[in-house]
Amino acid sequence: MSFIGETLPDFTVKAYQDGDFHDVSRADMMGHWSILAFYPADFSFVCPTELGDLQDHYAQFQSHNAEVYSVSEDTEFVHMAWHEQSPTIGKIQYPMLADPAGVLANALQVRQEASGQAYRATFIIDPEGNIQSYVVNNMGIGRNADEILRTLEAAQFVAAHGDQVCPANWHPGDKTLTPGADLVGKI
Repeated sequence: MSFIGETLPDFTVKAYQDGDFHDVSRADMMGHWSILAFYPADFSFVCPTELGDLQDHYAQFQSHNAEVYSVSEDTEFVHMAWHEQSPTIGKIQYPMLADPAGVLANALQVRQEASGQAYRATFIIDPEGNIQSYVVNNMGIGRNADEILRTLEAAQFVAAHGDQVCPANWHPGDKTLTPGADLVGKI
């Protein structure tokens, strides 16, 4: 099943952010772009490298009207403990969502049943709550925040310029394509 164009399901989960707990729901993701970055577990190995990379790019995501949300099957209390113990995780400013019941991971089919953990899945969601991009990696394959940001920029460009599309390796300012018969067999 493809999730492209599907609306993010209703949900409410706890989040740890800025030394406090709060609820995050689907409604909180409306009106801006959202990046959901699922990862297997707190206090692990590849996960802090990815979450740290997202933090290093956080200001860039925010400048594109996007909020980053990391998501694991850990509780908000485990997120807090990890934030307090790890120098890398201690720098994180974006919401860390707690999904111990697997509400989000199951709805988006990224939960490995055998381990009860989420795969490394990234969803880019538009301001109306529709999924525009998603990538799912196995547990041991880390992601690159530069590529997530580039994909967000392409999704935003296509949303604003529906008659144009972004070719491979496109970055803002690069040439786009306008699909039509004049391009068939010419690329």
